[in-house]
Amino acid sequence: MSQVSVAVIDVGTNSTNLLVTDANGNQLCRNVAVTRLGENLHSTGELSTNAIERTLHTIDQHIATAQSLGAEKLVIVGTAACRRAQNAEHFVSQLLQRTGLTLEILTEEQEASLAFSGALSGSTHTSPTLVLDIGGGSTEYTLGVLSADQSVSIPFGAVTSTASHLSTDPPYPEDLTNLIGAVADELEEIGRAMPAMVSPPRVIGVGGTIVTIAAVEIGLQQFDESAVHGFELTRDAAEDVFRTLATEPFEDRILNPGLPRDRADIIVAGCCILVATMRRLKIDAITVSARSLLDGVAERERLGT
Repeated sequence: MSQVSVAVIDVGTNSTNLLVTDANGNQLCRNVAVTRLGENLHSTGELSTNAIERTLHTIDQHIATAQSLGAEKLVIVGTAACRRAQNAEHFVSQLLQRTGLTLEILTEEQEASLAFSGALSGSTHTSPTLVLDIGGGSTEYTLGVLSADQSVSIPFGAVTSTASHLSTDPPYPEDLTNLIGAVADELEEIGRAMPAMVSPPRVIGVGGTIVTIAAVEIGLQQFDESAVHGFELTRDAAEDVFRTLATEPFEDRILNPGLPRDRADIIVAGCCILVATMRRLKIDAITVSARSLLDGVAERERLGT
């Protein structure tokens, strides 16, 4: 089967992202746009009209970009917000009517497997690896060597956990403690069922939360994918970033180099999830990857697997 150039749009709870690759899998374009599709989903159980319109508008822009780059195949996938929303079918029908494209809503297992293959794309390691993917609506933990062997998802993401646990600016210390404890409780059960999750030999971290925490630790004035991809984020560094961001009000928090304004309101919850994970699973450091779900889907489509 001949390979083709592929454009993938990932519709997440917090962002709607685009990756375009050529027929050989080389990256032509990667665009990240915060659309907050999962805004108020925790309290209403539905995608709001405004969130749907914001997301559809961004998808229109991504499609135009993909077409301008000559993409031969275009795929749109959805994750946690699309899985959970009671009116997800309305969003799917609106998207179909507007673009002629069908949204593929990934299961938790599919999302984890594709994020795993994306995170490991280009890697030559053959040791057991845990891929940690902190998203807007959920967090996935996937173990494997060359492909995903076992995975689990917890219903804690940067957007949903902000809505459910953090209501003040800056957050109350007890609210931070409660969120970290809730994530740790989930992981304690997972650790008993999947002991290989604890103290894994190699951990790769993907997703906007982890990439942003790495960018803050590095102090990037302007985002540079090459600076964060492959960066080793230690537990001490993650804890330090968490302490800094969690104790600052929003208007001070946004002054930290590496932290985009449109992620500053949810980054503290993301930090809580990362810190809880590194503590409970006894992870000393993670290797940050700028590649993730988008890359896994692009590879699947390009190779026809």
